[in-house]
Amino acid sequence: MSATPLTAVPSALPLPPFRGRIGCDARSGHYAAPRRYRLHLSLSCPYCLRIAVTHSLLGLDDILPVTLLSSVPDGPDGGHSTLRRLYEASSHRYPGPAAAPVLSDDWTGRIVSTYTPDILRDLARRFGDGPDCPVLYPHGAEAELAAVGRLCEQGINEAAQYAGQAGTDRTARDTALATLFRALDSLERRLTRQDHILGDELTAADVQLWVALVQLDTVHRWHLDATAVRRIADHPHLWSYARRLAAHPAYGSHLDLDGIARRHHAHCQGLEAAGAAVQILDWAAHAPDRVTARLG
Repeated sequence: MSATPLTAVPSALPLPPFRGRIGCDARSGHYAAPRRYRLHLSLSCPYCLRIAVTHSLLGLDDILPVTLLSSVPDGPDGGHSTLRRLYEASSHRYPGPAAAPVLSDDWTGRIVSTYTPDILRDLARRFGDGPDCPVLYPHGAEAELAAVGRLCEQGINEAAQYAGQAGTDRTARDTALATLFRALDSLERRLTRQDHILGDELTAADVQLWVALVQLDTVHRWHLDATAVRRIADHPHLWSYARRLAAHPAYGSHLDLDGIARRHHAHCQGLEAAGAAVQILDWAAHAPDRVTARLG
């Protein structure tokens, strides 16, 4: 693995409403069993997209069904109306939005977890243990995986969003862009000498980074000026890596570009900038013609 450090400023994340785990055996309550659990995902959501890609990489179609939800949440509180009954069955008079992603238990009709990092790890460690499955969470790589996660969330997603936010003053915008460029520069240096972000093998870090790059090019660039987007694009190894992963069926087959655009425009209150015209990758070359629900 490369010794290049991956750092980002700390950030507080909201607590998930449900955070159960899949255990090793029957004593855990939620133990791994074929077709017991179900994922509820909206592919326009970056957290759901990470789960969908991981689910495909691990080849879990036959043992863990997926229900795809609408691209734009239809609830007045930003949730999905089709998930409301599931949320209320899991918590009496649940007051918050019935949001995706959700890992539910079909045996009990209740939610196991809505926390993406736990869902991803349980998919890999409790279901994705076959001989042909990639090792997405290699032993001893926990610190580097966490560092990449911080870099994606804070150095890319949060920095790009803040830089394009309406009303952000010039100094704050420049600081956010500097954070974004440092993150991209760090990743570019790594990818000049290795195929994946932690080395030669694909890991969960590659899933998270790829989704962050999708968001950067399909969402955040709409609110950045053309100069900033051209500088973002000036990372040839990073974007070649993103294109290579998009060509992998487990990645590109889940791209819902129309859904991402509709979700973005439904909730975004920012102003479109000149960077919107500077597309970095042709994501449509790898996206399916349409996304259909898979009902198990």
